Amino acid sequence: MSVPFRERNPVPIGAISIAVIIILLIAAFKAGSLPLIGGGDTYHAAFAEAGGLKVNDEVRIAGVRVGKVTGVDLKNGKVDVSFQVKTPSKFGTQTVAAIKVKTLLGAMFIALEPKGPGQLKEDSTIPVSRTRSPYDVVQAFSGLAQRAEDIDTTKLAESINTLAALTKDTPANFQSTLRGLSRLSETVASRNDQIGELLQNLNTVSGTLANRDQDIVKLMKDSDVLLRALVARRAAIHKLLVSTSRLSTELTLLVQQTRADLKPALSNLQGVVNVLLKNQNNLDESLRLMAPFYKVFQNTLGSGPWFDTYIANLPPAQVG
Repeated sequence: MSVPFRERNPVPIGAISIAVIIILLIAAFKAGSLPLIGGGDTYHAAFAEAGGLKVNDEVRIAGVRVGKVTGVDLKNGKVDVSFQVKTPSKFGTQTVAAIKVKTLLGAMFIALEPKGPGQLKEDSTIPVSRTRSPYDVVQAFSGLAQRAEDIDTTKLAESINTLAALTKDTPANFQSTLRGLSRLSETVASRNDQIGELLQNLNTVSGTLANRDQDIVKLMKDSDVLLRALVARRAAIHKLLVSTSRLSTELTLLVQQTRADLKPALSNLQGVVNVLLKNQNNLDESLRLMAPFYKVFQNTLGSGPWFDTYIANLPPAQVG
């Protein structure tokens, strides 16, 4: 005979319920690694350098996002990048992986170029021979600044001047070219400090942009949201402008139609104002004289909700 649910021991029921809740919470936090609803198949790619690639950066095939980067580690002197492909995308056993620049602010992504027959096995590694690292613009500018500082511009100018002197018997066109190079070298030598400072400032600017890339990306995203809102409200704004234009037209027509009626009214109003101004003293005196009457009238009515009054000789007295 089964025991009713209300009469059962609540301790094991509560323990089982808590255990089920804990299992569900763990499953929710680990949903990305579950085989059925997880992040897809995992692959690896070996790069000579990371080039600014980070975890959660996109993985694309032909420009379409198919997954994300899950790890960037150093392994045997190479950068081992692990990534997951969440879509049922097919790419062969000779697939090439390249780290490419996503934005001018330094965001990166992995571009897969499917090659070869079949399908690359899960957890396989794309070797360094089939991977390409990005070109680091910041590092290039830094190297340019260092190399520019190492150039002896004075000796460079002397060398070009000497070459111009040795080739003075050459044709006129070649001589003018060398003279131009000589002037150019002299200009570079005279502006050596300014050029060095410019390159250093350029390096500082590029570093600042690299450090603030997230802020600038957020600003661009916020601007995109604002533009989308304006586009979404375009019909309402257009309707508002059309209604405003129509209201202005109606007001103009109203003023034009009522101008003939308004002019006499304004003229009469001016006459009334003039009469009031002429009798201003009389009005002031009337108001002053009415003040005592209103005071006595208020005192009379202020003692109750009613009052008795009479008017003399009304009705007329009866004659015997």
